[in-house]
Amino acid sequence: MVERKIKKRILKNVSFFPAVAILGPRQVGKTTLVKSLRAELQKPSEYFDLENLQVAKRFEEAPSLSLESLRHKTVIFDEIHRLPNIFPLLRGEIDGHREAGRFIFLGSASFDLLKNTSESLAGRISYLEMSPLLFSELDTLNQDNFLNMHWFRGGFPTAYLAPDAELWHQWFSSFVSTYLEKDLPQLGMTTEPKEMGRLLTMLAHQTGNMLNNSNLAKSLGVSVTKTIQQVDFLEKTLLVRKLEPFHSNIRKRLVKTPKLYIRDSGMLHFLLRIPNYDALLGHPLSGNSWEGYVIEQVISKLSWLDIPYFYRTADGSELDLIIVNGNNVRLAIEIKLSNAPKISRGNTIALEDLESPPFLVVTPSSDDYALRENAWVCSMKTLDENLDRLLG
Repeated sequence: MVERKIKKRILKNVSFFPAVAILGPRQVGKTTLVKSLRAELQKPSEYFDLENLQVAKRFEEAPSLSLESLRHKTVIFDEIHRLPNIFPLLRGEIDGHREAGRFIFLGSASFDLLKNTSESLAGRISYLEMSPLLFSELDTLNQDNFLNMHWFRGGFPTAYLAPDAELWHQWFSSFVSTYLEKDLPQLGMTTEPKEMGRLLTMLAHQTGNMLNNSNLAKSLGVSVTKTIQQVDFLEKTLLVRKLEPFHSNIRKRLVKTPKLYIRDSGMLHFLLRIPNYDALLGHPLSGNSWEGYVIEQVISKLSWLDIPYFYRTADGSELDLIIVNGNNVRLAIEIKLSNAPKISRGNTIALEDLESPPFLVVTPSSDDYALRENAWVCSMKTLDENLDRLLG
C-alpha cells in the first residue's frame, strides 16, 4: 500500500474536530486509507457504506436511535451525499455530546456540493481534499521509470497499477462511464450523460488554455449560461480545475479569464485517446498536459494561506503558476517539458512586474542548478524539497 501524505492531517483533524470530511473523486483511495487508519483512531470505529441499500435504509428509518447507539465510537459514513437528510440530526448529536472524532465523512465532491454539511455543521467540521496518488508518494513502490508512468497513467491507484495499457484504458472507460451515467446525476447533475461526455472531451482538448464558454456552448448547441453551470459542476466534483488569473494593482492590462485543466493526467490522456507514453510525447498537447500535471503536484503541497494563480498580461508576459499569500507573491513557477529550459522574455517581464519573487523552473529530470540570482531549475524528483525550501 502506498503511504498517503494526507494521513497525518486526517489523524490530526480527527483528534480536534467533532466531524471531518474527506473529499475526493471516486476511486481515489479514500475508503482504503480510512480503513487502514482505523486502528490509529482514539476511539473504536464503525464503518457504514451508504451505497449499501440496507445500510442506508437503517439510517433513513431510525436515524436518531442508530446514532445514539454509536455515541461512543467514531462513525465513518462513506458516500455521505447519499444521505443528506441526516445532517440536521448530526448537528444535534454533536452539540449534545461534543467531543473530537465523532464522525468521519467520505464524499466524491467538493463541500460546495455538500451544502447540508456546510450549513448544518459550520464550526463543527473540517474539510480535507484527497487527491489521486502524488508523484512524491510513489517512491515507496520502488519502481523504475515511475515519473513517465505516473504522468501518463495518472494517480488513480487502480489505473496507475494496471498490468498493461489495455487494462488501463478499460479501467478509465468504465470509470468515466460510471461518473457520467451514475455519479454525476446522484450529485445533482440533470444534463444527459452523452452531453456531459462531449463537454468533458472538449475540456480535455482545451486543457492548459483559457476557458472559452462561448465556444463550448456553440459546439454543444446550448446556452452559455448552461455551459458555465456544467463546467462549474465538473469543477465541484473535482474532475477539472479552473486556475484563476492573478489580479493586482499592477498598471498593466491583465488577462481575466481562468485557465482550465483536467485534474488527473491519466483521465486527460484517456479523453484525448493517447494510447501510450511515446504517443504522449509526440502529441500537440503534451506541454499542456505536463503543465497541468505539475500544477496538481504543487497545489497539493500548499497551505490554506497560499493561493495559486497564473499570471498573464494582454501583451503576452506570463508565468504558469504563482503562489500568493495576502498581497505577497511568495513564489513564481514556470513549467517546462524540456530538460534544457529556456526562459522567455515574457517570463522575465512578468517577474519584473511582480517585483522579482523567487523563481522556480520545473522540468522532468534535469539536474538542479541556479539559473540566476533568486532563480533555480529543478526536476520533479526534487520539486518537493525545493517547495519546502522556498515556501517554508
